[in-house]
Amino acid sequence: MMKEIIQACDLVIFGTKGDLARKKLFPALYKLEKFKKIHPNTRIIGAGRANWTQEEYIKTVKESINNFLKEEINENIWNKFSLRLSFFNIDVYEETQFLKLKKILDQTQNISIYYCAVPPNTFNSIFTGLGKVNLNSLPSRIIIEKPLGVCLQTCKKINDQISKYFLEPQIFRIDHYLGKESILNLLSLRFANSLFFNNWSNKTIDHIQITVSEEVGIENRWNYFDGMGQTRDMVQNHLLQILTILAMNQPKNILPENIRNEKIKVLRALQTINLENINKKTVRGQYISGQINGIKVPGYLEEFGANPKSQTETFVSIKADIKNEQWFGVPFYLRTGKRLAHKYSEIVIVFKKMSINLFKEYYYDLSPNKLIIRLDPNENIKINFLKKSPGLSEIYKLKNDSIQLNSSIKTTNNQIDAYERLLLEVMKGVQSLFVCREEVEMAWKWIDPIIESWGKTNKNTLYLYKAGTWGPIKSDEIIINDGRYWNKFD
Repeated sequence: MMKEIIQACDLVIFGTKGDLARKKLFPALYKLEKFKKIHPNTRIIGAGRANWTQEEYIKTVKESINNFLKEEINENIWNKFSLRLSFFNIDVYEETQFLKLKKILDQTQNISIYYCAVPPNTFNSIFTGLGKVNLNSLPSRIIIEKPLGVCLQTCKKINDQISKYFLEPQIFRIDHYLGKESILNLLSLRFANSLFFNNWSNKTIDHIQITVSEEVGIENRWNYFDGMGQTRDMVQNHLLQILTILAMNQPKNILPENIRNEKIKVLRALQTINLENINKKTVRGQYISGQINGIKVPGYLEEFGANPKSQTETFVSIKADIKNEQWFGVPFYLRTGKRLAHKYSEIVIVFKKMSINLFKEYYYDLSPNKLIIRLDPNENIKINFLKKSPGLSEIYKLKNDSIQLNSSIKTTNNQIDAYERLLLEVMKGVQSLFVCREEVEMAWKWIDPIIESWGKTNKNTLYLYKAGTWGPIKSDEIIINDGRYWNKFD
């Protein structure tokens, strides 16, 4: 494990012209400047094939921050930040050009960090180029974005390529969900509070729901998304990360390797979904035209550049089962989709009903208690419970009520974004919020049979759903057939 060092860095962003850099990385780095979290001698070097001058690059970065930062640029902060910026023209397929990059990096004073904000098919050229000119030596670090590959085989190929030139402690695999405040709070919620720690197993929990709902469509990313689909794009990384944090056993301590070990145990314990149970455990869908917030939007096959014969899913719901002592009999219902009714991410822990109903004369069926963790937007935690209705009636009336455990995290200029936290952790050399090789490969090992089974059976239909709804009606059957219901959005 690398030491936590707050030291000057040379941050090289490959793909500096792309959406990730413009929408996420530049605004995040500007905010770190604002919070005075960047070492005075840290430099930010944009690497790409554009024929930009220094002035053109700085202008482009400022435009990106203006467009995607949720606050006005402070000119004093910007002036300080802009002095860090420089542009390096490079064709990553030309290994000799990495020698030129080496000449501008200060490896004696600064730690070199390479951010691969590029398509995965470009990764190996960057790994090789850096390695051939010895830009991969410790304590340099490299950042790659998930999802890695499109299946276990392609993921292993990328991991094999990078491991030729970088050691595992140097590799930072980003899943931006792990930088969210609400996800980090799951660890403290579970392991710092006896109320939840002692009631977190199949003895008290009936089932768990995880929903990540998106209003947006594919946002002009047809070629990328159609080769991935919602299952690879969202379930393989984001939803499985949430599931493993919810289901993991208490680690020995909060060191990265011990947290990862417990998450990997959960992935190993997931029941395989294949041809035998694919139709009972999964539903996939594809959106057709409809309305989002009163505005008509096109269907998936009507998007720009679409292939009208595409069978790629834009929605998926899965019933996942964990085969271990703690979670046996507790299903995890996962669902995620594009062009749904509302944008939100939520975890719902539904507790078992009371075995004896003292109030059955007045209230035949006691509704279960729920712990509802809203991840996005308006992050908050609520407990739903039953209480007596006030009044002088002789009938003992009960009603549902809730307690909010923390106030919603309001959007302020000081709110920490996931990428701000993750970039800072890389600069420190701390691996806690990143995914190791075995973890990402175990996730693909579970996902692959699902996707392969969809391709092998004619029984599993790609169900259509209107944009602005909650996905295919068939998705409700997965949970309704078990006598349960999706938690209603509010």
